[in-house]
Amino acid sequence: MAVSPTNLSQRTEELINFDKRIFFAFLVITFILLRYLTNILIIEAIPGSNELGQDGTFTFFHIFNTLNYLWTPFALLWKFTLTAFLLWIGTFLFGFKVKYGEIWKFVLVAEMVFILPDLIRLLYFAAIPPDNYWEIRNFHPFSIFSFLSTDNVPSRFHYPLQAINLFEVSYWFLLAIGIHTLTGKNYKTCLGLVLSSYLMGLLLWLAYYAMVYKG
Repeated sequence: MAVSPTNLSQRTEELINFDKRIFFAFLVITFILLRYLTNILIIEAIPGSNELGQDGTFTFFHIFNTLNYLWTPFALLWKFTLTAFLLWIGTFLFGFKVKYGEIWKFVLVAEMVFILPDLIRLLYFAAIPPDNYWEIRNFHPFSIFSFLSTDNVPSRFHYPLQAINLFEVSYWFLLAIGIHTLTGKNYKTCLGLVLSSYLMGLLLWLAYYAMVYKG
């Protein structure tokens, strides 16, 4: 039986009734851990990795990854801030009155969906060892990129095609639930708000990336 909009709002509020600071720390630690374990698989996929590790060949690899781990919380904060801003602009244009901070909290929770592709990648290559580094790098589950031959796709379109995936689409619906919960407006209207604000911003960014990409 379908859940009514009122019940959906109530259940959503109950589910996210926790300390957002602790949840943010959980997200950061989870993403770092998954990427750390995946990087171990990447090193193991390189022929002669043990010997190369002993002579310091992976020094820059480790430095780059360490910087990436340190940047993770700031990258997430930037993403949440920008996404919440786009949605806030959307609510303003649709005539809804919603506090920016409340939208930010829902964006934080919706990010959970992006743990899944990293987890799937880790479990897949833990079960089926990759033949090389590129096999891991080009593995983007349930994305448009995953259904195409990389040899036939110009490099400038790799990231945009990787970014449009099942988890990203699920993210749009989760954001719409958040807007619906905050405003009490019809869910379809809230989904339209998300698609006309956040999705439009995402598509503009991907188009810009493809145009300025130098290879």
